[in-house]
Amino acid sequence: MSSRNVVPPHVQPDLVRGFNFWSAPGMRPQAGGDPHAALACLRDEPRIFYSPRNTAEGYGTWVLTRAEDMRAVLQDAVTFSSSRKFFSPLVGEDWPLVPLEIDPPDHTKYRALLNPMFSPKRMQQMQIGIRARAIELLDSLHDRGECDFMSEFAFPFAVSVFLQFLGLPQGRMAEFLGWAEQVLHGADAATRVAGGKAVVGFLRNLFELRRTEPVEDFATFLVNANVDGRPLNDDELIGMGVLVFIAGLDTVAAALGFDFNYLAANPEAQSELRSHPERIANAAEEMLRAFSTVHMVRVATKDVELHGVTIKAGDRISCATMVANRDPEEFADPDRIDFKREVNRHVAFAYGPHRCVGSHLARREVIIALEEWLRRMPAFRIKEGTAPVAHGGTVFGIEKLVLDWR
Repeated sequence: MSSRNVVPPHVQPDLVRGFNFWSAPGMRPQAGGDPHAALACLRDEPRIFYSPRNTAEGYGTWVLTRAEDMRAVLQDAVTFSSSRKFFSPLVGEDWPLVPLEIDPPDHTKYRALLNPMFSPKRMQQMQIGIRARAIELLDSLHDRGECDFMSEFAFPFAVSVFLQFLGLPQGRMAEFLGWAEQVLHGADAATRVAGGKAVVGFLRNLFELRRTEPVEDFATFLVNANVDGRPLNDDELIGMGVLVFIAGLDTVAAALGFDFNYLAANPEAQSELRSHPERIANAAEEMLRAFSTVHMVRVATKDVELHGVTIKAGDRISCATMVANRDPEEFADPDRIDFKREVNRHVAFAYGPHRCVGSHLARREVIIALEEWLRRMPAFRIKEGTAPVAHGGTVFGIEKLVLDWR
């Protein structure tokens, strides 16, 4: 069984590497850092190797470096479990993020419940509000000539969509932004715990309110929903609510950060999309590939051999989307951003039964943000004298990105 700070005895010494997604060169938050480019070093490593301290909790993992292997692991939820309880221990509780941390067959019933709420048709209905919020934010920034993109657009935009999805007023924006900052980027454990407890407490109160005062929103849908012929219990409601909060904020904001960092640093690419707005949807897909953000971990439920490597029950396996999506065996010239790329079988939204239920919503947010920025804002660049601050980890992201369009 793998444990913290220990290389299990069954791991061959020649398969142990010092690399991890938290502290390897390019992974720590730093000005001018490029964690995606830093992953190119993995192409010279074994197909599968072992990395000590390679999760947020400090556990070691097997690292897969080929997209083909990651798809095989992510598809096989029987052998490779997603049940880890990543968030609830932070607040001293014990419930899974639903359906992310639930394995089939139970996963299937929760996924079937949620699918209609995230369908392309429903996302189409939401896009009027999403676009209106993007325009409102841009109107507030336009005349200033510069902004900190992450704190003044990416996170407020993502939070506004979350509020719209829950049917909550935009007046709660500052409150939710504060909680998101604490949970996702808190400087210490106490700050992260306080933010997590605030989110959980708010959701519990919201679900209780919707039982007596229903409206047409996601919370009302959940409290009225049934699984196995019964209403969802408190843990299931909280697990779904927190998952939408975390996944809908950090990953979308991170994707926007990397996209706009690339466009700001590459004026010819920005000009291409201004001249050919019909390419924006394909460009969004290409940047989802090239700047994927999520590092997923699975746990082996039994001993298994993968390409001659023995993985024992309890071992953790890293399936990093940002590695799979720059696999040269899958993508020609994978480090080149090509807005006309035709074959783009990326796994930015994962793969298999746990493929992201919110992928349609995330795509709409990214595309709308690109369309409105390029339609309404002058050519923008990274402000002289500044450099983006990027990082690796569970979710790759950008902490600071100052854009200038004066």
